[in-house]
Amino acid sequence: MLLSLITWLLIGAIAGWLASLIVKGRGLGLVNNILVGIVGAVIAGWLLPLVGFVFIGGILAAITNAVIGAVLLLVILGFVQQKAA
Repeated sequence: MLLSLITWLLIGAIAGWLASLIVKGRGLGLVNNILVGIVGAVIAGWLLPLVGFVFIGGILAAITNAVIGAVLLLVILGFVQQKAA
């Protein structure tokens, strides 16, 4: 269980950091990058199979899925922030 939690945090941190590099100007700091990466993994885990796009394989596939979901999340957050301003 502890190893699983550490793995989720590590994947979330990497995915959030990579997503913040892809979506420029959306770097949120370490804790928020972890949260964005974990939420991105959940989004990608739900959305990508619906459109028939699934990565199979270990940790690299998990990071790739999480990055895709995190980028989507950051783009959506950027649009919402622009509309609110």
